[in-house]
Amino acid sequence: MSKYPKPETETELKSRVIELSGKSLSQLADEIHWPVPENLKHDKGWIGQLIEVHLGASAGNLSEPDFQNLGIELKTIPLNANHKPKETTFVCVVPLLSHIGLSWEDSCVFHKLSRVLWLPIEAAPSIPVAERKVGQGFIWSPSEQEMQELKDDWEEFMELISLGQVETITAHLGEHLQIRPKAANASVVTTGIGQDGLRKQTLPRGFYLRTSFTAQILQSQFN
Repeated sequence: MSKYPKPETETELKSRVIELSGKSLSQLADEIHWPVPENLKHDKGWIGQLIEVHLGASAGNLSEPDFQNLGIELKTIPLNANHKPKETTFVCVVPLLSHIGLSWEDSCVFHKLSRVLWLPIEAAPSIPVAERKVGQGFIWSPSEQEMQELKDDWEEFMELISLGQVETITAHLGEHLQIRPKAANASVVTTGIGQDGLRKQTLPRGFYLRTSFTAQILQSQFN
């Protein structure tokens, strides 16, 4: 349960984002009496959860934007020592069964990426987790061209999934989006469709944004 109520307006959300800018993760954790992990190997989602609490995000694990009433998704973006995205950005789980008749405008990817609050976070290994600072957050929507390119990627992936070719999808496919396994280990499986049209067990998959795309978003914002 969030200590902070959900923001009722985009202006209120922006003011909270400004308040976080420049604060260390230990400052934010102390405010809500959370312990700070020494490293994030076993607490990969800790920073995102910490930020969600402070900003009053309400969606939890639902396939809707984090700020449901505002239609805004929250994405923290860890930066390396050169202020470049350190890793790809998880968007949502790939629908391996419920994709029949699904349109781009009804997809989870479309809803998650139509309006995004990006929050850069220091993530250079040389900086202890507690001392890492929150950068200047901003709200972004894809340009027409970016939206079309994301749609093209999504449609290419969904066609392969519909044809039962999910196993042929590698991280090399897609210009801005990529699909990768999304599981703690290889023993975690879900149900998909095989090339014979029958259901089969396979690894869960997730949609991710490439670092080249998120770097482009940051560059256009801060240049």
